[in-house]
Amino acid sequence: MHPRLLCGAAAILLMLGVAAGAFGSHALRNIVNINMLAVWHTAVLYQLIHGLGLLALAAVTPLLQPRCTRLAGPALLLGTLLFSFSLYALVLTNTTWIGIITPIGGVLLIAGWGLVTIAALSRPKTR
Repeated sequence: MHPRLLCGAAAILLMLGVAAGAFGSHALRNIVNINMLAVWHTAVLYQLIHGLGLLALAAVTPLLQPRCTRLAGPALLLGTLLFSFSLYALVLTNTTWIGIITPIGGVLLIAGWGLVTIAALSRPKTR
């Protein structure tokens, strides 16, 4: 992913993460039980952390091996969307089968950070 797209995606994730956090703290506090509220806060935390991670990835992209970096951005973005938004849907709908999507997002997040690690530790090919 191009650094500008990563930056834009990060900003959207962060903006929505702040809104989701406020919504959970104010609107959901009296509607869902404490366990579901904890699930909501986990989703917000992961969304904000990975939004910042995407922003950092956009900043350091020129320093990293390009091939892995191009794969890492989409993996992290899709992983964040699947992880956090499946948890949001779980809390809002109380439809438990939605929870099977969450680990897929988690695996994509792990893979994305693994790709960043490879990109950071790999030497660029010289001509």
